[in-house]
Amino acid sequence: MPRMISAQTARRAVWRPLFELPQKFDLVLSLTKRELAARYKGSVLGILWALLTPVVMIAIFTFIFAGIFRARFGPNGSAWDYALYLFCGLLPWTAFQESLQQSSNTVVAHANLVKRVVFPLETLPVAQVLSSIVNQMFGTLALLVAALIIQRELHTTILWLPVLLLPQILLMLGGAWLIASLGVFLRDIVQGITLVLMAWMYLTPIIYPESIVPERFRMYVNLNPFTPLVRSYRRALLEGAQPDWNGLLYFTVFALALFFFGYWWFARTRKNFADVI
Repeated sequence: MPRMISAQTARRAVWRPLFELPQKFDLVLSLTKRELAARYKGSVLGILWALLTPVVMIAIFTFIFAGIFRARFGPNGSAWDYALYLFCGLLPWTAFQESLQQSSNTVVAHANLVKRVVFPLETLPVAQVLSSIVNQMFGTLALLVAALIIQRELHTTILWLPVLLLPQILLMLGGAWLIASLGVFLRDIVQGITLVLMAWMYLTPIIYPESIVPERFRMYVNLNPFTPLVRSYRRALLEGAQPDWNGLLYFTVFALALFFFGYWWFARTRKNFADVI
């Protein structure tokens, strides 16, 4: 007779790899380094593309919104201040967007590892997330240099950055695990997630200040879990104020929910990856 497995044992089997993930730090680090090297392999500028791409986006949005439509962050803000606020909002968003898009085909791209029973597939999306965070850190350094030049000061509240990064990483991990699994079964998830992320970005006050949102739509903007994260980044890095703690709590709850659901979905569906691939 086949051996019966209790429900409790099955649940432990699902969650055990998550608890053992810190023990695989060396593997995750190696995968992250390989992912960063692969992204810029053969390019002349290398990792500088991580700075050049957002700089071009900032220049375009600043010209359109600050130059043509006269959008400003704050009553006395200049076009240079608009560029700073735009850059600050784009940093966490770009990392989130990049991690989901790259994770959408990470399992398929590593099909040779899927049939290896002992290989921890859950580390593949983790490597994608960490490589995106590395790019964000390079961008953050550039932002602080620009803020020092334009605003002529740096605020001590930048020390809150790790507090903002932690729930952001949880959100990115949950989303990466979920999208990585869906990418195995739905190969056009890449196009679908691109459309969803594009709409989500424009519904988040990144390229425009919250103050211009009509009052009747303000509630929907505040329900967007990414809004308080962007707001907190701007407060801590540019305004010398503490993060939006209430909003950050809301974002953290959302991030934790996606973190556990995303991992659970990945762990429950991974047994079918080899059959599909």
